Amino acid sequence: SEAQAYAMLRAVFADDPTTFARTLNWSENNLQRTVAGKRTDQLWAWEWGRDAQGNWRISDRNFASDADIDAITALIFASRRWQRPDYLQLAQSKLQDLWNLSTVAIPQGARYLIPGPTDAFQERSHLLILNPSYFAPYAFRIFAQVDPARDWLSLVDSSYQVLEDSAKLSKVNLPSDWVILDTQTSDYQALPVSHSLRTEYSFNAYRVWWRLAWDAVWFQEPRATQFLQNHLKHLQQTWRSTQRVPAQIDLQGNPLVNYEATSQYAMLYAAFRLIEPAIATEILQQKLLPQYQGGIWEQDSAYYTQNLVGLGLLPPTEFAQLLQLTR
Repeated sequence: SEAQAYAMLRAVFADDPTTFARTLNWSENNLQRTVAGKRTDQLWAWEWGRDAQGNWRISDRNFASDADIDAITALIFASRRWQRPDYLQLAQSKLQDLWNLSTVAIPQGARYLIPGPTDAFQERSHLLILNPSYFAPYAFRIFAQVDPARDWLSLVDSSYQVLEDSAKLSKVNLPSDWVILDTQTSDYQALPVSHSLRTEYSFNAYRVWWRLAWDAVWFQEPRATQFLQNHLKHLQQTWRSTQRVPAQIDLQGNPLVNYEATSQYAMLYAAFRLIEPAIATEILQQKLLPQYQGGIWEQDSAYYTQNLVGLGLLPPTEFAQLLQLTR
């Protein structure tokens, strides 16, 4: 579902309604979440592939809320760019299910976006597993325009609160791929070492930089700019001293691997061009452009890289007209 949503976003930015429609139609036909052959909601199963018998099918019917957020955002943009009210209607029907199935309200407290179904990410009533890179404040603002019945703007505030407070788990103030929030104490915890999800700065967390950069540019959100300025300092210093940034960093600020990631550099480019343009230019020239050959970044199997570079290099100011509610 993540792949399909990225393709839809990139298609609408590229003014390519044919690719957009093909991607949307395939997803609606193949990623429906069903029970006993009946569709349960408008969200998409996150994983599709070959089973042991070689048949193509859904391999995990859980949804991933970041994919649905990106797909809904793309639908809203497409409805505005190509005057397609049917796309807006589909987005609105998906928003109802996203709200009901992927947000959790704490009694007398905030409402949080969770990464998927509550039975997978709400451990006991007060422990939430969260993915900071799923938070898309710009999208929540756009959702509020077309779905006023639900308080999407509350997710803007809780997103920034989680981003700020959970980054304190890292001694160098970096966001983590996954964290646990204890809603009774408001404390954040690292996931146990035995868990399949990791609390470290890695391939998920890169997307925090891109998502907040879009909120800073599109909606002039000061919290976005402030987060980038405060939480990129370690990577800023690392780049200045070594001209490279490791792909994974632990909570103590130590590199976990020796290799780099083009996908990270694309997300850093999106952020640094706002707060440190000179570093953004260096990253573009030294780490991004050299990886481009024959229309492909790195290699043709590097799916994640293609999409994150495509989104990271996008000039968001060119698409301001898509942010406005049309009558």
